Amino acid sequence: MHSAGIQDRVAARAVLMRLFCSFESITTVFADGGYTGKLIDWAKDMFGYSVEIVKRNQQHRFQVLPKRWIVERTFAWLNWSRRLCKDYELRPSSAETMTYIAFAHLLLRRST
Repeated sequence: MHSAGIQDRVAARAVLMRLFCSFESITTVFADGGYTGKLIDWAKDMFGYSVEIVKRNQQHRFQVLPKRWIVERTFAWLNWSRRLCKDYELRPSSAETMTYIAFAHLLLRRST
């Protein structure tokens, strides 16, 4: 996560660096159509990541896109958390912590 004052394409590099430091086994990263450009080559050169861009084919037509439903489902799960349904957090670190708590709560509910 990052502040809203940073453009997504710029912040994607910082996110990929944190991803590389935290998880060594990741080889493929799925991204929205807004992340096309130099980011794909940069991720391949720096970390060996294969960045796949998931784009929409036609507007105003419903079509299930590969891997995109996973992201939308995840956002739907996060919206079940009362604290995350609105933007209450002031700092990105507290928003990230609340996301971890929401997913821990989700996993605990599913394990019983």
